[in-house]
Amino acid sequence: MKIYFAGPLFTPYERTFIDQCAKRMRDAGMQVFVPHEIALPDPVTTKFIFETDAREVLGANVLLALLDGPMVDDGTASEIGIFWAEMQHDKSKKGMIGLVTDTRVIRDRNMIDGKGINLFVRGCVEDAGHVVDGFDKAFDILLKWKKEIDS
Repeated sequence: MKIYFAGPLFTPYERTFIDQCAKRMRDAGMQVFVPHEIALPDPVTTKFIFETDAREVLGANVLLALLDGPMVDDGTASEIGIFWAEMQHDKSKKGMIGLVTDTRVIRDRNMIDGKGINLFVRGCVEDAGHVVDGFDKAFDILLKWKKEIDS
């Protein structure tokens, strides 16, 4: 199973969390694409970023999206939309998981709009999968989907 791990990656804390999650998935035999792991050309161009990330989103079976922050990262929202659209005709796509660890959002267990997740983005994820409030929950879903894909 190939996973595209979308999310904000601009601080060392964000990258460290994503790296820790990616390691756990890889240790379980999952292929994981993490955008900040790729070597960047000098200078970095929008064409390179778009082509690389779009190719990887389109080639994944699953999209795991970190939805933390005061609002969903715009690049992450774009990746969610691209994956959702591809799912409409590509049966190799298993689904999406929105991962929320931000206490500003999970303080309200309903994760309502105004608490960090735009309802359209959340609806897109939930139409194709789940929004969960911890990596362990996401990992359990990924293990289930991996078993289904591998069988």
